[in-house]
Amino acid sequence: MGRIERAFEALAGRTALIPFVVAGDPNYEESLSLVQAILDAGADMIELGLPYSDPLADGPVIQAAALRSLQSGFQLPQSMRMIQAIRQRTQKPIIAFTYVNPVLQYGIETFVRELAAAGGDGVIIPDVPLEEAPEIAEVARRYEIAFIPLVAPTSGEARVRAICEAATGFVYCVSSLGVTGERSAVSNNVQSLVETVKAHTDLPACVGFGVSQPVHAKEISAYADGVIVGSAYVRRIEEFEAQGPAAMMNELSEFTRALKSACK
Repeated sequence: MGRIERAFEALAGRTALIPFVVAGDPNYEESLSLVQAILDAGADMIELGLPYSDPLADGPVIQAAALRSLQSGFQLPQSMRMIQAIRQRTQKPIIAFTYVNPVLQYGIETFVRELAAAGGDGVIIPDVPLEEAPEIAEVARRYEIAFIPLVAPTSGEARVRAICEAATGFVYCVSSLGVTGERSAVSNNVQSLVETVKAHTDLPACVGFGVSQPVHAKEISAYADGVIVGSAYVRRIEEFEAQGPAAMMNELSEFTRALKSACK
């Protein structure tokens, strides 16, 4: 049993909080400290966005964070180094979020092997369609890295079933169409999407995209196994950066505690 499975098992039916931040934003040292603060404040696992110059699934907040990271000199080798550093401080799961082009350029085998060696537990690649996923999924399986696919509200039941069959770790249920970003409310369609996923797999179903407030976490925790929050974290890093690392850590810690308290 891997760390992702153990984390969900330890929650005993309660909802997992899975924050997302961009690795290296605003720089390596501060990013590492912010991840640790988030985990210490109660997050159950961390989703670490590996910076990329053309993040098609991400909205402007996360795009700007990726640019800040890249401008600081952050590249894939530094991402692996950061994952290793996080692993030395915690046994909570670490999930890499990236895109297919960097993985192909790095080499699928090399990427997955280094991710596993660094202490990573899973990978999300949003621009890999199901038809092109088997090679990456097979390499991930060999290195015991969870391959976590996305299921969209527009996915028909047959496609949801096929995606669930390819998944390991958990299934990422996209709450709304379009790119990542904070929304004022959670879509009414996401609960039925989660129910469809649960009809086809025993893996946890986690909801992300647009989830940004404790009230959203409370609502989603009534029917999903995990809540994924990204842009709201990344925006806070940008807003509090000028006040220094302590202010950023305090803000993200308080936000994490509020979200975790809302997860039932």
